[in-house]
Amino acid sequence: MQTRPLGTGGPQVAPLALGCAGMSDHTAPVDEADAIATIHTALDAGVTLLDTADFYGMGHNEDLIRRALRNGDRGKALLSVKFGGLRGPDGAFLGIEGRPAHVKNALAYSLRRLGTSHVDVYRPARLAPDTPIEDTIGAVAELVQAGYVRHIGLSEVGPETIRRAHAVHPICDVQIEYSLFSRGPETNGILDTCRELGIGVTAYGILAHGLLTGTYRQPAGGDPRAHWLPRFHPDNLAANLTLVDRLRPLADARGVSVAQLATAWVIARSRERGSIVAILGARRPHRVEEALATTDLGLTDTDLRTIEEAVPADAVAGTRYAAPLMSLLDSERGSQPSHQTHGHGE
Repeated sequence: MQTRPLGTGGPQVAPLALGCAGMSDHTAPVDEADAIATIHTALDAGVTLLDTADFYGMGHNEDLIRRALRNGDRGKALLSVKFGGLRGPDGAFLGIEGRPAHVKNALAYSLRRLGTSHVDVYRPARLAPDTPIEDTIGAVAELVQAGYVRHIGLSEVGPETIRRAHAVHPICDVQIEYSLFSRGPETNGILDTCRELGIGVTAYGILAHGLLTGTYRQPAGGDPRAHWLPRFHPDNLAANLTLVDRLRPLADARGVSVAQLATAWVIARSRERGSIVAILGARRPHRVEEALATTDLGLTDTDLRTIEEAVPADAVAGTRYAAPLMSLLDSERGSQPSHQTHGHGE
């Protein structure tokens, strides 16, 4: 598989990364054997970057990855770990923490759960409201110097924060939601700033939480996600599924699924927007195998324009998240909703 650099000073990685969150934090139970087989399928195919967080399943996800890598596979994997999300015993979200002491304490536990002497990319999951980003990144930089961390990343931060962090220590990549349904990074300066500074982008939510799979259908009783994902609210859902339908003939013409086309679009955006890696959230091996086919799809610039004309950025109905969650995102500060935004639950 062809690789690309994750930022100017980062490691070489495949255009696809494996997001492991759904193996631990999901409403439907996941068979551990399936989850481990999914990780092995990705590694065997050359997908090296595994994305996790210490709060995914309150440590369960890191334990799971350790078990998947126990037979000598650690050398095949690059571990990207997020920290800072605080959760209670009931799983409730309690806030964001970025103080230097927390940074170092969190890594100590992550290293133990992962069964490794270092992580390859370490990043705050969100910008902590009461800690300057310079202090948080400074603490991670000390961990780099000590050999516990190889590279530093960021997640869901805006251009100003990216520049401030990069001034403390070179940033490898910024993790951001980016898909045909979430085009904000193109217009709010995030992608431009990353390209200017030689920082890579790891794009998550590439299938819009399931809307871009091409197989999603509205449940008869409504989708419980609608209260925190406004794009699933009935006032927005019909319009969004109409956009998905516009992609079907384009996907059929290439002999791929809508999900594969949407994934290939994200990967192909590297030509114009710099080094972009698509994070695939998968829980079963066949999902990895389907996504791998997109790396050879070879979308042309004309193909990209046709896809973007079918799904204009300003046609998507609803904001990414309900207002309380949007307020936590430094990446969304100053952003204005581009279309109707029925935020029930806001």
